[in-house]
Order: sequence, then C-alpha cells, then structure tokens
Amino acid sequence: LDPEDKKTLRVKCIQKKGVDGFDPCYLFDEGSTIEWTPCGTKLSCSYPGIKFASGPAEFYGNIADILEMDGSFDNIQELVYVESALSNTSTKYYGELTQAMLALTGAPGSDNGTGLMQTIAAFAIRELYERKKESATIAANTSSAIA
Repeated sequence: LDPEDKKTLRVKCIQKKGVDGFDPCYLFDEGSTIEWTPCGTKLSCSYPGIKFASGPAEFYGNIADILEMDGSFDNIQELVYVESALSNTSTKYYGELTQAMLALTGAPGSDNGTGLMQTIAAFAIRELYERKKESATIAANTSSAIA
C-alpha cells in the first residue's frame, strides 16, 4: 500500500493457467483485473491497511492468474469476509480457509499474505491429489472388471 513501507509484506500467488485439474483462485470475477481495499468497518487492520489484487498476467512466457495481498490482518477471524470474495480456493466448505488460518495463529505469516497463499496452495494440492487418487481408483476398478 505504502511504497516506503518495508515492514508489511506484499505477497503474490502466481498460478499457471492450463494445468490439467487445476483452476486458479481469483477475486470476485474470473479473468478480470481487480484491486480491492476492503472496507475498514468490515476488516480491522493497522495502517496502512490491506489491499488485494487479482488478474491475468504473463509470467516467464506462461499465461497465469495472479492473486496478491499487501498488508496484515489484526484479527484473523475476519478473513472469512475476504474468503467470501475469493473463488476456486479448493476448500470443501465455506469457512474452511479461515479455520485453517486460525489453526496456525501465531505461526510466522499467519496474519499476512504468506500464510494465506500457502494455505490456498495447500488446498489446491489436496484437491489435485484427491482428483488423481479418484482417477487411479476408477482406472483400477475398470481394469479389474475387464479382467
């Protein structure tokens, strides 16, 4: 938010498009370029606040979607408000992202974009693993039924 602020982390999650079985996480509207500074009455945070951004980009010659957070949460429970603005988080239910972040309260990065992006990545990895496992199970059942 403040270009001179060297204490607040600005974290980008660069998500390559076109990966089989992976849908990038985005803010509000897929494919749109969005910058969002949440309302101070809905999200408490110290100066200079929190800013999110999302949109398409090119990264080392690859088409990607970027999700970005600049700032820190004062109250991680309020992440549920931000979670409602995110899509394709690979969570199994609304609030799972917030619960996962709350479970890590006090850990380095738990109140900023580092922890948020790591948690989103963990959910994406879980989803990819479950899809691959399901495909392997179906393939095994099909081949045993044919034999």
